[in-house]
Amino acid sequence: ELEKQLTSKSKTLDELKQSLVLNGSAEQTPEALSLRTAELCEMVDSIVSQVAQLKTSMQSILEQWRVYDEVYAEVSLMTTRYLYCIDQCKPSVVSLEALKNQVKTLQ
Repeated sequence: ELEKQLTSKSKTLDELKQSLVLNGSAEQTPEALSLRTAELCEMVDSIVSQVAQLKTSMQSILEQWRVYDEVYAEVSLMTTRYLYCIDQCKPSVVSLEALKNQVKTLQ
């Protein structure tokens, strides 16, 4: 989105350059307009550079989130498995009378 906007603004800046060259301006000298145009071009170049850096940073951040999501899903699955195993390994609740009968049977 930012790159599209920058492209659009660059085109607008180029059109302004051409119209200033063709029409001139009674208010400012050509040298002053040329300096201002150069400043605007430098600003556009700076913004383009910043957008490129931002894009690189965002790609890195997206990759880190992707890795995080994968690890989170794996940990969540392992946690679910452990909870299931713990639930299955619980001894069944038996009454005291049933235990006494089992002890007699074993003796």
